Amino acid sequence: MATIGKFDGVHLGHQLIIDQLREQAREKGLPALVIVIEPHPEEFFAGADGDCPARLMDKREKLRLLEECGVDFCFVLRFDAEMSRTFAEDYVRRILVEGLGVAALIVGDDFRFGYRRTGDFALLERKGREFDFSVHRTLAREVDGARVSSTLVRQNLARGDFAMAGKLLGRPFSIRGTVARGEQLGAKLGFPTCNIELPQRRIPLHGIYACTAKTPGGEYPAAVSIGYRPTVTDAGEPVLEAHLLDFEGELYGQTIEVVFRQKIRDEEKFASMEELRRQIAADVEKIRRVLADAAF
Repeated sequence: MATIGKFDGVHLGHQLIIDQLREQAREKGLPALVIVIEPHPEEFFAGADGDCPARLMDKREKLRLLEECGVDFCFVLRFDAEMSRTFAEDYVRRILVEGLGVAALIVGDDFRFGYRRTGDFALLERKGREFDFSVHRTLAREVDGARVSSTLVRQNLARGDFAMAGKLLGRPFSIRGTVARGEQLGAKLGFPTCNIELPQRRIPLHGIYACTAKTPGGEYPAAVSIGYRPTVTDAGEPVLEAHLLDFEGELYGQTIEVVFRQKIRDEEKFASMEELRRQIAADVEKIRRVLADAAF
């Protein structure tokens, strides 16, 4: 029993699909398989410098959350030039039937696939009868009258509504990553940071945020900058820098999870490092107040 999609965010809508998948797989005595499309087709067609929707999470985090949802297997289906030219009928035969031996498939009735997105639910039903696999419709999940989607999560993150984003995701929005050794600029300014390199060029958040950071040794309030560091560099690679309040020690090589609570301000380019230092100090004091007054 299989389902297929991008599963960006693994939000409540995705979780409902996985619940259906697991339930029907048990009834049929089949393993539950999630076919994950990577990279996202929009990313492939946009190229390195093109415009495409920001990712909510990287592939590793997506697979981790899918595993937590209780699926038996995840298969990463690489979307590349050859895949983009594969006709829908060949897609079904080569990938679903000959490649994975799918006995049953559950997808939304708006699912599109194959060259120029010509494959649809009706084609899957026809091919199911031809190749002897069943096709089932997924249910849609709504929150406050709106259909849950990755796009809706992005929209709420963009306007800083972390409460609604959390309702759509079924958990607070966070970013996990391994702490890497940076340029030590934060330490030189008096605010040492944990640097997390972000593998995706397009990120859903930009700015300064009040956060909490989950580390192997506990959870700490944190002042977080995520974006492109306009005062320091013109490089196009995004980075997350977390200054853990009241923390002493090193976390290099360890995994931390940064949970976003409230936006403080947008990114700015400052005229000098001293001006940047003063703004960071003001941000830290504001974030202390925000986190002290909030109940998360």
